Amino acid sequence: MRLSGSITALATPFTAAGDIDFPAWERLLQAQLDAGTQAVVVAGSTGEAAALFDEEYDRLLSSAVAFYAGRMPVLAGTGQSNTAKTILFNRRVAALGADAALVVTPPYVRPTQAGLLAHFRAVADEGGLPVVLYNVPGRTGCDLLPETAGELSLHSDIIGIKEARADAERMQALLPFRREGFAVLSGDDPTAARAMLAGADGVVSVASNVVPATFRRLCDLALGGDAAGAQALDDALAELYHFLGAEPNPIPVKALLALDGIGHGLRLPLQPLSSAHADQARRLHAVVHQLEERSRAHAA
Repeated sequence: MRLSGSITALATPFTAAGDIDFPAWERLLQAQLDAGTQAVVVAGSTGEAAALFDEEYDRLLSSAVAFYAGRMPVLAGTGQSNTAKTILFNRRVAALGADAALVVTPPYVRPTQAGLLAHFRAVADEGGLPVVLYNVPGRTGCDLLPETAGELSLHSDIIGIKEARADAERMQALLPFRREGFAVLSGDDPTAARAMLAGADGVVSVASNVVPATFRRLCDLALGGDAAGAQALDDALAELYHFLGAEPNPIPVKALLALDGIGHGLRLPLQPLSSAHADQARRLHAVVHQLEERSRAHAA
């Protein structure tokens, strides 16, 4: 499996009562398919995985696997603070039909680089699924350094990295490890176009929940080497990027999805978008629809 292009880190829609809204979930899955999204992540940090009970997680993932039925790769968000638990988690999602596991660095425990090497090698050896490394130091408290990622890239069952650090130097340090068996993916929407123009394979995106056709077009332009076209489209997305960072992810993106009738909020301790940003959300909702109409027309 070669991951590339526009990959959506899916939000998990809830009903007003706080249950998973499976009809809304299927509408979100269908919108991604219709827009040409090239892979999805189920129950990552954007999907509020930490708030899901095991049976909810399993049903959410199983439903996505059944819905796509091989039409696009389904990655399962996994990764625990303990290696043995992560291995068991990966075996569980493998049995549910996931194509790969997006494995975040162990949160909270702050392992050394040697510990990260041993952890990811054990997960790849014993977890039963191809592994995509996920580095997001702002959430986990540890940083998977490029040299460590480079060593891990040599493992046959470690197939890529989602790098959420936004600095250009970090992406430049990772790009030499990119090859047929190892994809380098941006995990930061505002710098994804820059990363792809520099040689990255694609992006695991939050924004593509609400602008999937636009993100597919952005990836096509950037990966095709059209720097001017990619930059122009990226500039048109700048206000959306800023809004999506106004409060912790996935609060803002779920506010926009709710305006389309996809979901009704989050689970504590996360709360809905504050009233201070409500007017911007409504205005951006119209902008998002305009961007999507133009992108769909271009694709046609």
